[in-house]
Amino acid sequence: MIAELAAYVASLLVVIGALFGLLAAIGIVRLPDLYTRMHAATKAGPVGAGFIFAAVAVVSLDGAVMLRAIVGVAFLLLTTPVSAHLLARAGYRAGYRPTALTAIDDLDSAGKPQP
Repeated sequence: MIAELAAYVASLLVVIGALFGLLAAIGIVRLPDLYTRMHAATKAGPVGAGFIFAAVAVVSLDGAVMLRAIVGVAFLLLTTPVSAHLLARAGYRAGYRPTALTAIDDLDSAGKPQP
């Protein structure tokens, strides 16, 4: 009974995670510039992966696997913002400017030298 309920819950979590992954993929394809694409990937991507990790934890019914899934989610939540910041900074220094729809460019207005 519990294994069957766990399978249903895990299936629901996988579907939710897949939907967040699809949302991230659509954002990457549809958004206009590097920075907004990166925003879509770094917000919806880890959430989708977190739901899939949660599904693995639920369906396994094993403490060691659950702990690894929790560590995986924590790793994603800690490293994704840092990597996005570094990629955005490298992109800006390489000459990729935000789209004309961007209202404020803090790096440009701060008087920093243009690469």
